[in-house]
Amino acid sequence: MSTLRNRLILLAGALAASLATSACSRSSNGGGGGTVASSGEALIGGPFQLVDQNGKPTDQNVLKGKWSAVFFGYTYCPDVCPTTLQALAQAETKLGAKANQLQVVFISVDPERDTPTQMKTYLSTPAFPKGTIGLTGTPAQVAAAAKAYRVYYQKDGAGDGYSVAHSSVVYLMNPAGKFDRALTESQTPSEVAAQIGQAMASGPKGSA
Repeated sequence: MSTLRNRLILLAGALAASLATSACSRSSNGGGGGTVASSGEALIGGPFQLVDQNGKPTDQNVLKGKWSAVFFGYTYCPDVCPTTLQALAQAETKLGAKANQLQVVFISVDPERDTPTQMKTYLSTPAFPKGTIGLTGTPAQVAAAAKAYRVYYQKDGAGDGYSVAHSSVVYLMNPAGKFDRALTESQTPSEVAAQIGQAMASGPKGSA
């Protein structure tokens, strides 16, 4: 009972955080507003069809076999996206050998500009997590993935310099591809590493 209660508390905090969109473009609109099933399992995650930074078709099975930190953003984001990716890289360092059990998955909410080539160039930034999987797709494919994760995003402005307001929560998915907990931009790399390490020690949940 205490484990379920702790997970619900973590989810409640994450959903509150998702109501604040990233500083890429502030908006009064909320996030996707994830819900919780009667069993306590978060209704976050699900099927998607995208392509990775090498142009390879990729679906939700990419999440299986490792813990995954799933983050929605875009390569032209001036602040929150690079800051979050840098924080995840620092968290990986703090995890030590356990980092081999983790992968970072960056899903674009800007399919117009974030081509596979653009994603590959962006994710090659030395300060970002090595081996990050970048995913993009058609507007419809991106919208479907965002809906599955209860992610809010909206284009703001016109012309080449537009921005995209979006939720800034990082979703930690277990090796079965199921939601475990949410990580927020307010957490330090040490706190993020501690949360991931705790999840790994507890073992995957929701794999049935």
